[in-house]
Amino acid sequence: MLTEIRIAGFGGQGVILSAHILGRAAAIGQGGYATMTQNYGPEARGGAASAALVVSDQPVLYPYLTEPDILVVMSQEAYSRFTPELKEGGVLIVEEDLVRMDSAALGRRVYSIPATRIAEELGKKMVLNVVMVGFLVAITGAVEKDACRAAVGDSVPARYRDLNMNAFDRGYKYGEVLLKTQREPTQLGKVSHVMLESINW
Repeated sequence: MLTEIRIAGFGGQGVILSAHILGRAAAIGQGGYATMTQNYGPEARGGAASAALVVSDQPVLYPYLTEPDILVVMSQEAYSRFTPELKEGGVLIVEEDLVRMDSAALGRRVYSIPATRIAEELGKKMVLNVVMVGFLVAITGAVEKDACRAAVGDSVPARYRDLNMNAFDRGYKYGEVLLKTQREPTQLGKVSHVMLESINW
């Protein structure tokens, strides 16, 4: 099965690393196939950044996205730019403190997470991308949990490994709890949240 994923935000949020981790999980951890393309704005940090990932259990013949199945957005600009290309019924994952949704989200299955707040609780805002990766895996099952967790450990500097593993676990658990408590994906105008204090970390 082939899955198209786009992760987008701004420079400094670890967008490219997120896609790298997912691709590594699919290709190395699961013995499948993955291709990744990336895009930067003119600024190194703060400008637009996006990564397009195709994962499959068969060789990927065309490495570019045609109609993404999953879209992860970590900035308002990313939401406005890329949500219209997400397929009808596709999964839209948003950083809930940084993205305000509008009618572009209609017809998509929307899941939100305060990834930045969770990362700050862990002591490093920079791991919000790995929180998002854990959340994505829990919500979509696009790659296997164990393969992705191993890919996190193999993709970050040794001194930050434990921090990033914890970030992945927090994001994954948040997704697990959300799926149990939120029977239907968020509908526009009816945003439901899992309160951080309700989760037994």
